Amino acid sequence: MKAVFRTDVGQLRPHNEDDGAYLMDDQGQLLALVADGMGGHQAGDVASKMTKEIMLNKWEENKEKFSPKNAEKWLEETIHDINRHLFEHAQNNPQCDGMGTTLVAAICTDQFISVANVGDSRVYLKTQDELKQITDDHSLVGELVRSGQITEDEAMYHPRRNVLLRALGTELKLKIDIDTINWDLGSHLLLCSDGLTNKVLDKDISEQLNFERTLDEIAENLIKMANERGGEDNVTIAIVRHTSEGSEDDE
Repeated sequence: MKAVFRTDVGQLRPHNEDDGAYLMDDQGQLLALVADGMGGHQAGDVASKMTKEIMLNKWEENKEKFSPKNAEKWLEETIHDINRHLFEHAQNNPQCDGMGTTLVAAICTDQFISVANVGDSRVYLKTQDELKQITDDHSLVGELVRSGQITEDEAMYHPRRNVLLRALGTELKLKIDIDTINWDLGSHLLLCSDGLTNKVLDKDISEQLNFERTLDEIAENLIKMANERGGEDNVTIAIVRHTSEGSEDDE
């Protein structure tokens, strides 16, 4: 596996409230995550950064070779712990009142991917045949799309597209979507904030995710597209490529 992470402040925002990372462990298991903070500077920034740091610290402590079941359990327990830390931090620091963050996180092995999602950041899987969104948006417009009231294209321009129905840190009780899927050599996993998907269509994302480009080129091209189409939000991307050992390193 190869991976890349990029984040960009965009064209209009004064601060970047997104965060994320990827990290390979000694057993060849890779964790990737993207968090889109909310609550304004010194709140959204804090929420996304805390989420990243707590998750990476727990990942570094893990010595387990995961099965799908145990990977899902690790994600669930870790995210609930992060949520509690964020909630308590906001309670104890008035300047962070109301802070929260989305989170998409994936544990990637050669055989499977376990994915967790809270909020409207997304995970896509690109195989040789198709690009598929494998997370549901926990947002108002996401519900409107699923119920057939608006189309995917209409959702990109809906005036209330930023209204979240779930986020880390806003309540002690948290519902997390967690699933495990298989993937094959030649596939790409993309984790991204809505700063990308509010500006770049799925067909454009699919076109970029191919082996003719390095992961650096793909990430830079996608961020450039979002910025050229307005760039009103921060744009954050993590890409994992399922590639055979010994292939060219394109990090």
